[in-house]
Amino acid sequence: MSFNEEQYLKDFTNTTVSYSVPTQESLQHATDSLIVSLPEDGLGISRIKDHILNDLAPGFTGSSRCPTYYAFTTGAVTDAALFADWVVSTVDQNVHVHLPQDTVATAVEDSALRLLQQLLNLDESRHPSRLFTTGATASNVIGIALGREFVIAEAGRRKTPAINTSVAELGVLEACFQAGVTDIQILATMPHSSIYKAASAAGIGRDSVALLPLSDDEPWRFNLDALAERMSGKHSIVWISAGELCTGRFATTGPEMTRIRSLADQHGAWVHVDGAFGLQAFVLPQTEEYKALNNGVRSLELADSITGDAHKLLNVPYDCGFFFARDVALQQTVFGNPGAAYLSAATLSIPSPLNLGLENSRRFRALPVYASLLAYGRVWHSDLLQRQIALARCVASYIVDSTAYELLPNDDLSQIYMVVLFRARLESLNERLVSLLNGSREIHVSALPWKGRTAARIAVGTWRVEVERDLGLIVKALEAAVDDPA
Repeated sequence: MSFNEEQYLKDFTNTTVSYSVPTQESLQHATDSLIVSLPEDGLGISRIKDHILNDLAPGFTGSSRCPTYYAFTTGAVTDAALFADWVVSTVDQNVHVHLPQDTVATAVEDSALRLLQQLLNLDESRHPSRLFTTGATASNVIGIALGREFVIAEAGRRKTPAINTSVAELGVLEACFQAGVTDIQILATMPHSSIYKAASAAGIGRDSVALLPLSDDEPWRFNLDALAERMSGKHSIVWISAGELCTGRFATTGPEMTRIRSLADQHGAWVHVDGAFGLQAFVLPQTEEYKALNNGVRSLELADSITGDAHKLLNVPYDCGFFFARDVALQQTVFGNPGAAYLSAATLSIPSPLNLGLENSRRFRALPVYASLLAYGRVWHSDLLQRQIALARCVASYIVDSTAYELLPNDDLSQIYMVVLFRARLESLNERLVSLLNGSREIHVSALPWKGRTAARIAVGTWRVEVERDLGLIVKALEAAVDDPA
């Protein structure tokens, strides 16, 4: 089959598809069609267009284009963001150094990040350090690296006499020796697995992570008394999970976050919020319906650093995360590129992004965010999240009323964000549940462990959500699984 431009425009504009994942036949064909020998003269662009569209594309998931793909917390791509992403590839900017006489790209990034802070009702002056990253994992690495720099430097400042010490300049071993630091602990509840990657990359070590759950029934919340005891006389980074992976629950309430801030100030600790998808709850109205979620994000602005994912609930293309921090100078100390020949410009109003994060080569991730925020505005984003929550709560309500399924971690619908965790009551069904639900290809869910048993998770992240339509498909799949004779 030759490349058909008209069919391309039909299939690969921003249209909705009904399949969540490809068929096994499509996957096998895509795999078998891969060209593994480099041609001497090239195959030509028409042949490659045909190969990509007819051989490879049918082997990709429908994760962003199918409204009932729930296996990961995956957003779709808005029309405005898709258009902007085409422009990004065309203009091919490297958004690394702020060169206002050469390009407006860094100014666009700064504006997009400020708009994002406005959407989330985060005071720009409290977190003046702003950066787009590849995702929340990269942002979490940055946050832990800043926390490491801060707590060691703070330990030096609290010595008698006080000393100035820096991991960025001296390395971990010498800085810790000078400051009298023998270990750093990262205190959390139910963190994303990237906490261990960040701890390893920052030289703190995976074994430094300690979990302090409130109880077996609410392991996502902090035991604040245990936290206070553990922080006493120790060097700590406190990790707050705003929107826990399995349940979507929040680690803190407003008063609890205020207490954590006070403890951190008392003990010279750094407070980091991982809000990959939980931060979006800031856009919700302050109503009784969303009281638990409003409380979950209340006072998160007291953190020293905050991580989020734009390619989740903000619905822009992968990969796009963001990072906010309160101390620009500290971030430049850790991630600065001293001595680079092209960095000799005087201090500018917008810090060069390569001095704030891991990458020196950076895609223009800001433009799709900028375009989508301006195209749709605050009200649209709030209405979208309310629809996502409505679907999740309708599914949760169905599960609570069902004799075949059990809602996890409890039956409190007011706590449901946009994640639904559940399992079949009959173990023989539960063992096959995810494969049965995914077998139709009309919906796709993920399997997660919960208290030693497998559970199924639905995460609603797409702008394509339609509550009545999608609820019908989910209920149909749940009932078909119960009726399966195997």
